[in-house]
Amino acid sequence: MPAHSTDPPLPAQPGNATADPFAEHRRLLFATAYHLLGSVADTEDILQDAWLKWNAVDPASVDRPKAYLVRTVTNLALNRLTSARTTRETYIGPWLPEPLLTTPTAAEETEMADTVSTAMLVVLETLNPVERAVFVLREVFGYSHTEIGDLLDRPEATVRQISHRARSHVRSRRPRFGADDATRREVTEKFMAACHGGDLPALLELLAPDVTLWNDGGGIVTAARRPLHGPDHVARWLLGVMTKPVSAGIRLESAVVNGELSVIGVIGEHRIGALTYDIHEGRIENIRFQVNPEKLNGLRTVDGAS
Repeated sequence: MPAHSTDPPLPAQPGNATADPFAEHRRLLFATAYHLLGSVADTEDILQDAWLKWNAVDPASVDRPKAYLVRTVTNLALNRLTSARTTRETYIGPWLPEPLLTTPTAAEETEMADTVSTAMLVVLETLNPVERAVFVLREVFGYSHTEIGDLLDRPEATVRQISHRARSHVRSRRPRFGADDATRREVTEKFMAACHGGDLPALLELLAPDVTLWNDGGGIVTAARRPLHGPDHVARWLLGVMTKPVSAGIRLESAVVNGELSVIGVIGEHRIGALTYDIHEGRIENIRFQVNPEKLNGLRTVDGAS
């Protein structure tokens, strides 16, 4: 599973932590909850609750600790997701998942980059909680329909139907294009240079004709409350953000966010935002700009460094 650098620290445990099933499967549990919730903060809470539940039972009484833990995390995440969907109905402006710095050299992350990308998490938001759980367990982690039925207390036939429906839904909405690493690196470097230099023509050249930008400030910081459409509108807005007093001293840096080379904004030693985007035929589409300070936990550390 992906070696997410922002996995929450486990509470102190007696004895040999490596012999504890919770510690052994911690990365899987983190990845499961994050795929279901799109929130680092909520994932940390879920893992804490799951650890408490695990420590309230006799491990000797659990035949399959891994299945028990995945079931616990999945059900806790489903409960959290159900309540979160109600809260998001009154969310101010566009809602975006929390960005997560990921380790670019981990093979597991390369394999799972597509499923943890911000674009995919946005698509998963359009599924209902049970559909999302079935899709994640089946398509991301490879559980069989029978295993998922056991985890969710649903008949295998029902799980198959839900899985088919969710897979079709995702396929019809997920981005159908991508860019190789070299192209993404080149476009990202040009994008940062254009923004730093206030170069409107260069920025316009990088944006696709149908580019759209979503900006999540959560009503906490100033942000566009509606999607921005078109190269001119998006480019002028981005350069305007760079020149605002609140952005004084900002520098853009490339970083692997949700498995893809992206851009983060840094002022001093503080990471204050993340831009993730799709690239099609060498141009940027579907920019997702996360600046809500309550949703930047996943940018605070990478490989254990603050």
